Amino acid sequence: MRVILAGGGTGGHLFPGLAVAREFQRRDAMTEILFVGTEQGIEARVLPQEGFKLETLSVKGLRGRGLRGFLDALYGVPASLLRSLRLIREFRPDLIIGLGGYASGPLLLAGKIKGIRCAIMEQNLRPGFTNKILARLMDRVFTAYQESAGYFPGARVRETGNPVRWRKLPEVKKGEKFTLLIFGGSAGAHRINVAVVDALEKLTDMAPKLHVIHQTGQADFAVTKEAYDSLPFEAEVTPFIDKMDEAYARADLVLCRAGATTVAELTAFGKAAILVPYPYAIYDHQRWNAQALQDRGAAEMILDRELSGETLAAWIRSYVSDPARIERMETAARAIGRPGASTRIVDECYALARG
Repeated sequence: MRVILAGGGTGGHLFPGLAVAREFQRRDAMTEILFVGTEQGIEARVLPQEGFKLETLSVKGLRGRGLRGFLDALYGVPASLLRSLRLIREFRPDLIIGLGGYASGPLLLAGKIKGIRCAIMEQNLRPGFTNKILARLMDRVFTAYQESAGYFPGARVRETGNPVRWRKLPEVKKGEKFTLLIFGGSAGAHRINVAVVDALEKLTDMAPKLHVIHQTGQADFAVTKEAYDSLPFEAEVTPFIDKMDEAYARADLVLCRAGATTVAELTAFGKAAILVPYPYAIYDHQRWNAQALQDRGAAEMILDRELSGETLAAWIRSYVSDPARIERMETAARAIGRPGASTRIVDECYALARG
């Protein structure tokens, strides 16, 4: 099997694609994988470290750029389409999978021009611009949520869940203290960082029973670390968590944004969470992701504009003092989770490639 995975830009698009690529290779070590993205996306940094080949396009996003930016981005589309046709001719894929993001558009269009089977993966409850436009041309649409089906041609939709990076979390020895894991994506989240420090200043009486793991992002690391130094908590403060699976395994409660990959990981591994959706995400998709979990009892949602140290301190205090509440939320999260999402997607892809 020869497979192109096209798209990326963010971890929310790339990491599910990596999970699918590894599942293809697990099935057949001779499977050839090619990723296609952009030089500006996270894929340019991550994929070489993961051992996958990356080809890049000069395409840019069309939305939210103003008229001049829109025209500039539009100008690059024909060149990206021609390069996509050349990549397809050279690689000769059996299948192309779009991961979302504007880099997937030219490859999927070129694939349909060449008569190749094509599929897209939609990680969010409400689909992005590229996937909505291309869905009617695709042979399969893989969704993370049942509610997403209404945005796509019904016969082509398969609700698979969103693939996650690990098949299972590692076995770790948990301490006696309640562990709170905090992160805001690879770059951190300033609003969350500030609110957490403010909340902990109001929770110093809980220091003997609370352990904190806090990924701040590089920009806020120094000032946040200095704030922790004046607090009595046992804490691990870091700009970036390399072994995220170990951090999840140790966590009793997670405080984070509501990106599609994060939501998939929380539910696949049954983690209780307080979600603070990023308010500027396109189509407000993080809020819809968080709402879906809250409606099922799998998470609590605090809107970014309502986030404060006082509010957060009250939530943390209530969860630390109520283990049964944590257990109910974990059970609800597992009921939503799809740890076998990559397996089902690859099953469907093999069936699709065989025609």
